[in-house]
Amino acid sequence: MTGRFPIENVTPRVACGSHPAKAVVGELVPVTAVAYREGHEALGCNVVWQGPGGRKDRFTRMSPGEAGTDHWHATIRPDAAGRWSFTVEAWGDPYLTWKDAVEKKIAAGQQAEDLANDLEIGARVLDVAAGIVPKKHRDRVREAAAALRDGSLAPAERVAGALAAADLLWRYPVRELITSTEPYLLWVDRKKALFSAWYEFFPRSEGAVLAADGRPARSGTFRTAAERLPGVAAMGFDVLYLPPIHPIGRVNRKGRNNSVVAGPDDVGSPWAIGAAEGGHDAIHPDLGTLADFRYFVERARSVGLEVALDLALQAAPDHPWVAGHPEWFTTRPDGTIAYAENPPKKYQDIYPLNFDNDPEGIRAEILRIVLHWVEQGVRIFRVDNPHTKPVAFWQWLIWKVKQADPDVLFLAEAFTRPAMMHALARIGFSQSYTYFTWRTAAWEMRQYCAELVAAADYMRPNFWPNTPDILHERLQHGGPPMFKIRAVLASMLSPSWGMYAGYELFEHVARPGAEEYLDSEKYELRPRDWAAAEAEGRSLAGFVGRLNAIRAANPALHWLRNLRFHDVDNGALLVFSKRDPETGNTILVVCSFAAADEQWGNVVLDMPALGLDWHERFDARDELSGVTYDWGQYNAVRLDPYIQPAHIFTVHPHRAGGAQTRENAWTS
Repeated sequence: MTGRFPIENVTPRVACGSHPAKAVVGELVPVTAVAYREGHEALGCNVVWQGPGGRKDRFTRMSPGEAGTDHWHATIRPDAAGRWSFTVEAWGDPYLTWKDAVEKKIAAGQQAEDLANDLEIGARVLDVAAGIVPKKHRDRVREAAAALRDGSLAPAERVAGALAAADLLWRYPVRELITSTEPYLLWVDRKKALFSAWYEFFPRSEGAVLAADGRPARSGTFRTAAERLPGVAAMGFDVLYLPPIHPIGRVNRKGRNNSVVAGPDDVGSPWAIGAAEGGHDAIHPDLGTLADFRYFVERARSVGLEVALDLALQAAPDHPWVAGHPEWFTTRPDGTIAYAENPPKKYQDIYPLNFDNDPEGIRAEILRIVLHWVEQGVRIFRVDNPHTKPVAFWQWLIWKVKQADPDVLFLAEAFTRPAMMHALARIGFSQSYTYFTWRTAAWEMRQYCAELVAAADYMRPNFWPNTPDILHERLQHGGPPMFKIRAVLASMLSPSWGMYAGYELFEHVARPGAEEYLDSEKYELRPRDWAAAEAEGRSLAGFVGRLNAIRAANPALHWLRNLRFHDVDNGALLVFSKRDPETGNTILVVCSFAAADEQWGNVVLDMPALGLDWHERFDARDELSGVTYDWGQYNAVRLDPYIQPAHIFTVHPHRAGGAQTRENAWTS
């Protein structure tokens, strides 16, 4: 800080300013600070912010918070991707100091002779202001200054014009003794870094053919997988995530259900990367060629899908790196290379990288690989287990890639300790997997989401109800209602969410004693008859499509910082809302956590969070059923999990001549 006044506790600021805070294009970013001065004179604060490439400074005045707290706040809205910076300035406001004093003295009955000095001080402030305000307002300010000096007028008349200029001088203030903080950084991504809907499938399963005994007869390819793209797009997803598409190692290949010994026809895990055909920059021959991949990417783009690739920094025993760069791995005392372990689990088909023996060599190679796929049209990477690699490496890689292309995004698949998850977000990961899957009670979901909102300056959550590795017991035993419940929660609570193929078919059979799928697609081909499932009513695709359509149509759901919770007297229910301050669009959700039983609850709404006064009523239109209810602050609700386990309301304040047909205030 340089200058006259203390400025403290500036936000957004990540790790004391050592990492940029995050935002996306069009996001309303709150800036706050504590600033104060001695005595009773008025203080003003503002934010000066600058876009990428040294664009012209922008000036946003900050408003004071609750009286006596010395808190100041403003909102900025970056409109381009790249590196932004901002400073907070504090300064003496001679106009507000004068205005406050004169209003009090006039209210106390003081006459013109008592106010002579005050009136001249005000006139001099306006003299300065006349050189600051836009040209069209200058005559008005000069006339107000002249009136202050006109002894023929009564005191109230002399000050009237000067007091009426308060709004103008708020926007164009006279500033004295300007104090500035150091610059703080803000990295702005394209909007998909915050708002996105992901779908994961294995291209080798799409169009695959199995023999009568269930063994693979023919793998799917990029060409056959492309036929699935319209179905994914029809559900409203905009990111298609592919597990690794590279050659799969043959040495120590895993068999079906993660068995240690593979049969001759077993396809292996895509995460065991590398074979004679190549490594991380190669494509598995069964999937096709690089030209086929480019075709797939273009077909995806044509239906509104962006392809995300898995970045798994590990190697199969027959990866070219193992022979060419043995120093990139850890050698055990017996001379063998250490395979991956998470005791008691063993992954004999995978060698972890050792980033300490030749860090420069590994960094250069991985940067080359990432940029290779960027050249093929990939702008999103889902990073496998980033918490098992050095944090400093990721910080280096992410910002190197963003120097080449600022639109590239990275999703961290780090189901690990909170400190590591947050550290990866701070140093540059665009999105983060979360503990959403394991928050199975309403109270703990509310608590966890509050933690995520508090970290919104740097961490962007992506909620997944399932992955190829994770089939929670709630889905194993909860039936179709639980699949709907978890989809509602994931898609409505978080701006970004995703699901793994098969979720829409209610796939729920787990390997005994595990939180994993039986006959996991990680180790075998799993073709699905999507059309038959939909025709027979065994698909959740229509429901998922409706959720994503609601998300797309309501800007309130595009943000994280606006999540607010409301009270209900049933612990099996969660009530939350999101409001977009610019459009006024407001979404209110009531969701059950109980898949087997009907639930009743009395809801108490925080009306200002909905943009309403406490006494107002509104039309609550359920975007799932189409029914509209008449609601206010207090409401009764009933949810039947087999009919509809959640309400997703759009909020429409009552207006004269509004809707004539409404249900009662209680819902069913």
